[in-house]
Formats: sequence, C-alpha cells, structure tokens
Amino acid sequence: MKKIISLALALLAVLSLCACGASQVSKEETTEAGIERTVVRFTLMSGETFDIELYPEYAPQTVANFLNLVNSGEYDGVIFHRVVDGFVAQTGAMTEDGRLKSSQRITGEMASNGYTANTLRHERGVVSMARIGNDYNSASNQFFICYGTASNLDGEYAAFGKVIDGMQVIDDFQKVDRVLGSDGLISAPVKPIVIEKAEVLRDA
Repeated sequence: MKKIISLALALLAVLSLCACGASQVSKEETTEAGIERTVVRFTLMSGETFDIELYPEYAPQTVANFLNLVNSGEYDGVIFHRVVDGFVAQTGAMTEDGRLKSSQRITGEMASNGYTANTLRHERGVVSMARIGNDYNSASNQFFICYGTASNLDGEYAAFGKVIDGMQVIDDFQKVDRVLGSDGLISAPVKPIVIEKAEVLRDA
C-alpha cells in the first residue's frame, strides 16, 4: 500500500510540474533544480524592493540588453509612468521631471516577429518589453509587469523574466491616485513612483 501511495504522489508531482508550464518557474523550483539564474533588484525611493528573475533561454538578446541598462544605471531615477488596474505596471524611460531616456533599440524576440523560441506566457508577475505601436523592433528600455493573465500579449511582446519577490509592492501601485495618461486611460500616477536604483542581486 505504501508503495502505491508513493507512486501516486510521484505521479501527481510530475503532472503538477507539467501543468505549470515554462512561465510558472518559481524561485523554489529553480533552486531545487540547481539552476542559478540572474536576479535584478529594484529599490524604490520609498525603500520598498522587488526582484526580477531573468530567463535568457526565451529571449537572450532582450535579457542582455536589460542587464546592460541595469549595470549602466539607466533605470536609476525613472518612474512607473503607467499603472493600469489588473493589467500592467510600466516603467523604464521617463524620469520624475518628465524627461525621456533613449536607448538603443533591439530586435523583438517574440513569435509575431518570427522568433518562435520565446514561449513565455504573459501571466501574473511576468516581465515583458514595451514597444512602439506595431514596430516589432522598437523595444528599448521600457518594460512592463503583468498583474494577471494577459494571453492577448503572448507572442506579441518579448517576455523575458518574472517578479519572484516583492509582487505586493507592484500590486500596491494600483492604490495610488492616477490621472489620464497618454494611453487614454486613468493610468498616470499623481505622485511619482520612483526607482532609486536597479542592481544585479545574483548573477548566473
């Protein structure tokens, strides 16, 4: 009987892992599998932090570009300029005084741009690159974090990481007062949500 129960539990564990899919990789799972992934920590002016784990196996050029921007201080002093309830929180290019930072554009690593290797789904906590309109190769320094499942973005935007710690900090952005943003939605925070610094917390 004990052998049967053990086999059943093992089978359930395998099925659970299969059902999770690639986008459901957690800190615990990567640790158990012995996989060391690069983690970037963002510290806000408020002192709160959140950590993003990077997945270069899905979007290598995107991850490399992101790390270059982090290491060069590109994200220090920028704000979350767009917060849409239940959808995304977006940042990466605008400073508190309204200046736009410009960075080199990269190739969009997503299925709609012929890059089928990126199968990372846009689900809660997943981090993905923003782009300009229908220009698939216009991603630069702006990225967004998903609040929930956004399957309409799958294959259309280059997902490349996931928030593995501090998602509650991102959730709390939805509590701040906002006004009409450039996207035509009530999405622009009245009081700026400022990133003080971004740094590599753990390198692969």
